[in-house]
Amino acid sequence: MLEAQRNKNIEMYTFAEISKFSGYVGNFDVEITQKPRYTTNDCNGCGACFEVCPAIAPSEFNQGMDPRNAIYISFAQAVPSKAQIDMSACIKCGNCVNVCELKAIDFNQKETKVTKRVGGVVVATGWDEYTPEIGYLGYGIYDNVITEVTFERLLAPNGPVVGHLVRPSDHQPPQSILFINCVGSRDINRNIYCSSGVCCMVSIKNAKLAKSHNPEMDVVISYIDIRAAGKGYEEYYLEARKTRVDFIRTKVVSIDEDPQTKKLIVIMEDSLDPNNIIKKFEFDMVVLSTSMVPSKSFTALNKLLGLQLSSNGFLKEFHQRLNTVDTDIPGIVLAGACHGPKDISETIMQAKGASSSICKLLSSGEYRIDLIRAISDENSCARCGMCADACPYQAITIDPEKGAIVDNILCRGCGLCASVCPTESITIRYYRGEQYSDLIDGILAKALSD
Repeated sequence: MLEAQRNKNIEMYTFAEISKFSGYVGNFDVEITQKPRYTTNDCNGCGACFEVCPAIAPSEFNQGMDPRNAIYISFAQAVPSKAQIDMSACIKCGNCVNVCELKAIDFNQKETKVTKRVGGVVVATGWDEYTPEIGYLGYGIYDNVITEVTFERLLAPNGPVVGHLVRPSDHQPPQSILFINCVGSRDINRNIYCSSGVCCMVSIKNAKLAKSHNPEMDVVISYIDIRAAGKGYEEYYLEARKTRVDFIRTKVVSIDEDPQTKKLIVIMEDSLDPNNIIKKFEFDMVVLSTSMVPSKSFTALNKLLGLQLSSNGFLKEFHQRLNTVDTDIPGIVLAGACHGPKDISETIMQAKGASSSICKLLSSGEYRIDLIRAISDENSCARCGMCADACPYQAITIDPEKGAIVDNILCRGCGLCASVCPTESITIRYYRGEQYSDLIDGILAKALSD
């Protein structure tokens, strides 16, 4: 982010969102709504206002485990390094105004809008951590049942406990931790897909980190299958076993809490035990390795972009094997976990592919298409709208006078519209029914003459 900010060819809009989107490849019009920070560009992020602000709210960056002031910087490496005010928590006491030497506080700021024309779009909206329902495996009702992202914030040197591994309930070092894989994934009642092995590897990494805090700690990973398919991943998994991280192939049945000690009582079955005995364990902490799900912010964005989604809710690529970067709309490409669960290396590879695709498109100077596109006969069109409803590319509109109108840029010539048209008034150029008939007649004539 810092490098991008310093690049004179990159214009950044942070704390902003897209509010309108229209156009086609090479000529996309994007309206950006800039949300108010209530601080001006004079702010240098000195932090003097933080010290005098009496209003507090939970820190989103630290998963709500510690407070932040109503005026704050999101995190240490935020770009730009300028304060912003959370008006839902601010009490408008004026302390920040009085202490700011640069007079950078402005409570009268409003949303502003700017429109940009761009040639191409890279969608990189990322992912969210699956949030288990309250009570599932003790989540949300027991303090010491947390998710991997929360656990990572505990371990982070800039986290709420400056990197000390402690239990959330009493801030005491845990002597035993259970990591549960595939929470919310590979589950027909939640998310049927696997998160591409990311959950497995994050559990292994964090288990090793926990061991580095206390080598004598009992660390257990419960799993369905360990999916360590990346380069060097299997070796990393084997290395974790050497550090005495225990792996149990099981499904956890239930988790209860001892109200006195806050220890977690876990019931699970060891599927590798020939006797299939239900066993009871006690742990100081349980970490849920939850699945990757599409970013919540993307739902509103895609109402503007109109991209197709896969059955799992992630963005759909143009071709599952031959083109996993481009989308069904020319000029819009995908990068990272918006396309599906990915680890860091896969994300970087696809990001490079996305940038190459856009650079190739924009550097050519013109965009050429094969006119294998839908065409409509105005005279026979019934104006029923079935073709427009069937079109996955939103390339067809219905005009009361002219009938179905096809946008040659958005149309990809898939033929779905022709297959549903009750009057056969919409066809695919070069693939009309009479052309097939003539082709067949020609083939049969040649065969008979031979």
